[in-house]
This record gives sequence, structure tokens and C-alpha cells, in this order.
Amino acid sequence: MTGKVLELFITKDNTEKTRESVEQILVDENGIIGDKFYKKDTQRAILITSIESYSISKKNGINVTQGLLGENILIDINPYSLVSTDKIKIGNLELEITQNCTLCKGLSTLNSRLPKLLKDDRGIFAKAISQSGTINLGDKVEILNH
Repeated sequence: MTGKVLELFITKDNTEKTRESVEQILVDENGIIGDKFYKKDTQRAILITSIESYSISKKNGINVTQGLLGENILIDINPYSLVSTDKIKIGNLELEITQNCTLCKGLSTLNSRLPKLLKDDRGIFAKAISQSGTINLGDKVEILNH
């Protein structure tokens, strides 16, 4: 299964606009360089979300702006069936899935139904395993094993 990167986001620290849409992210074994969660928890270093999450929300009457689900990488294929140790390649960077995204109380501030609605469809966490590198808007996304 292949797809592409639709959006990229980093979370800034101590700024009015905490989520920033960017054209490129720099990634290493500690996460996304420049993101406020960099070096905090390598098992939750990079959050990948499918456009499908936004479609599910919209079908249920909840319009959520892209980026507000907390993702770093928004892709056009659904990777939610991937499990820990599965691999995904984005651009030239190989990532390993570490865990499914857990429910977040912050989602209920967007809509009280959102946490339950997206329980298994909010995103997956990954970490870089092959090397440091960049991920760009439009990069190819490839599921390596499943």
C-alpha cells in the first residue's frame, strides 16, 4: 500500500500558535527536531494520522481542522491496522510503529464525542530507525510490512 504526505505539523513551546504547519520536518532517533516533544519519549516521538480520521469526524457532524488531532504527519492512506514493530517508509526515512495513539482528553475540548468516535482511528506513533532525515510535503508513504 502506498500513499503520500498531505500535511506536516510541529508543536511549538511557549508560543501563541502552538501547532505550526510546515513543509518539511527533520527527524532523528529522538523524534522531530524543533518539536516541543523532541527527546521526551521515543515511543511517542512521531504521530501519524490518516485523512480517514477527519473523514470519520466529518461524517459524524464534527468538523475538525487538520492538525488539531495532534498529528505530526497527515497521510492519505489508512495505517491504523499496523502494529508495534511494523515498518513504514516516508520519503527516504524508515519508521517503526511503536504503538496506537491513546485516547486524549484534549480531543474532548474540540467535541465531547471525538475521543470515543476516534478511539481506534486517531493515529499511530512511530520512531525513526534507519537514520536521521527529512520528511517533506508530498513524500511517498509506503507500508513495508504488515
